[in-house]
Amino acid sequence: MDDRKHTVDPEAMQAFGRQVDFGLTAKDYAHHRAGFPRAFFDCLSARGYAIRGQDALDLGTGTGTVARGLAGLGLQVTGLDPSLSLMQQAARLDREAGVEVIYREGRAEDTGAASASADLVTAGQCWHWFDRPAAAQETARVLRPGGRLIIAHFDWLPLPGNMVEATEALILRYNPEWAGAGGSGIYPAWTHDMAAAGFEDIETLSFDLEQPYSHVAWRGRVRASAGVAASLGKTETERFDADLAALLKARFPDDPLGVPHRIWLATGRRAT
Repeated sequence: MDDRKHTVDPEAMQAFGRQVDFGLTAKDYAHHRAGFPRAFFDCLSARGYAIRGQDALDLGTGTGTVARGLAGLGLQVTGLDPSLSLMQQAARLDREAGVEVIYREGRAEDTGAASASADLVTAGQCWHWFDRPAAAQETARVLRPGGRLIIAHFDWLPLPGNMVEATEALILRYNPEWAGAGGSGIYPAWTHDMAAAGFEDIETLSFDLEQPYSHVAWRGRVRASAGVAASLGKTETERFDADLAALLKARFPDDPLGVPHRIWLATGRRAT
């Protein structure tokens, strides 16, 4: 099956200016895009959000960064995504990490999972791509009474004069309609989605850290973003990459660089 037929929500694609297909950048996504760090999973474990032996469903799993981390905590995890090529990369990374995750093709709005079959549903770095009200209602259906939904982000932070700000400016030169610039890493609307779907005990938390990236890895990570290889053509992407390499060499010569990121999550429980 050609996974390029499986794309994100049309309204989300329109917000990013062009057709977005992360399957086109699966290798860069797997090799260069840093997944959620250990500190994120330590937080889930310490707060009792993720417990060994639970059944978990990871929506928009992509290359499996959240699914793999949950499996490492001892959960039984199924990853769901419309992109077969991303999940093929996920399975390869799972083997390297020595964990097992079941992957299925599907959409967050219609998972195909049985009602009340999961203790935990996660959505890492992807909730904005969904039909959010439909995904929240489907999640409530899939969760057991008292089960938990976690929506999480691990976002770079554009700060005055830093490499992220400069990188975003370059992306906008190539893709002026890209809507991903200037983010704060905080998404208050996601809590409304949970409340509207009947979730209870809703809370949020966030913390900042630096993620190390070499010049090569940062270029690959940026190519894997919605604003570049997932929406630009091959020639444009190559030109962009050359310009980014020159920018890093001229203005940010330290290698590796500590790139500021923010971990943010919102969580709530299905009513019992």
